[in-house]
Amino acid sequence: MNIQQNISLKPYNTFGIDVTASRFVSVDSFYSLQEILTQEKDVFLLSGGSNMLLTKNINKLVVHINSKGISIDRENENDVHITVNAGEDWHDFVLWCISQNYGGLENLSLIPGHVGTSPIQNIGAYGVEIKDVITKVEGIDISTTKRVEFSNADCAFGYRNSIFKNELKGKVVITSVSFKLSKKQHQLNTSYGAIEQELAAKNIINPTIKEVSDAVIFIRQSKLPDPKKIGNSGSFFKNPVISSKQFKKLQDKYPNIPFYKIAAANKKDTPFSYKIPAGWLIETAGFKGKRFGDCGVHEKQALVLVNYNNASGADVYKLAKKIQETILATFEITLDIEVNVIE
Repeated sequence: MNIQQNISLKPYNTFGIDVTASRFVSVDSFYSLQEILTQEKDVFLLSGGSNMLLTKNINKLVVHINSKGISIDRENENDVHITVNAGEDWHDFVLWCISQNYGGLENLSLIPGHVGTSPIQNIGAYGVEIKDVITKVEGIDISTTKRVEFSNADCAFGYRNSIFKNELKGKVVITSVSFKLSKKQHQLNTSYGAIEQELAAKNIINPTIKEVSDAVIFIRQSKLPDPKKIGNSGSFFKNPVISSKQFKKLQDKYPNIPFYKIAAANKKDTPFSYKIPAGWLIETAGFKGKRFGDCGVHEKQALVLVNYNNASGADVYKLAKKIQETILATFEITLDIEVNVIE
């Protein structure tokens, strides 16, 4: 096992934050990861580095999950069951599925990161969440180094949330994810306005999964910065969900406020709650396109914080807290951070 000393993690996080790992090792299989965890329990697990903000040097062994491989477990004429190792690039996997005409992931095109981290925050975009297609998640229990398996229900998926982000945080490392995808009669989700508009602009009435994917890629590229060109972690904040009463109060003040109506799970509850785009709140508060030293808010998408050059993680986090404070004072809404901040 090749353990390196004092390695910069700048190439391993999409924010491009230059912090140092006192020790670093890259593992490419279940068994090499198991071996490392048998020897050391206090490790820092790192995958694609797409959903984290590093604010300090890591003074422990950083284990980079780099296992590759896609296997078809079983299939019939309608569906296919696939298991994917944690180190596979998420977008590359989505494109592979589309090339095989496997449907279900097309709306999740161009999301940065690796397959292994995708269940942790239940990645989602344009009306689709990964929980819709996951059948099971496999991993290693860090304390025992034994293999563990979780069904979809076991994962306790919620909006940008899962058991791996809560009860099992720091206790389990995901090694593979299994999916059930369609082979025909794909259930397309094109209801989001941006997708509808892009398909209409191309005169596409009955889109294929590739055409939906292409539309999503075009939309994301037009709004979101490429992490290879400018450091970022995509959406930095969650879209807040507020009560009907709070929404009515805001709508009276801001008649054009965008929203998504959410039906209550229990009819005894308040009939609806409302999801408000965090990007709209941040833009309305005047942050869009603003630069603060070497970090700032992206000029095309206020939901994205960026590292223009040599910002520290602490710089970005300071800006995030300033935005949170302003949104709370202006709209009486608590804006939660989606990115995992390493303090």
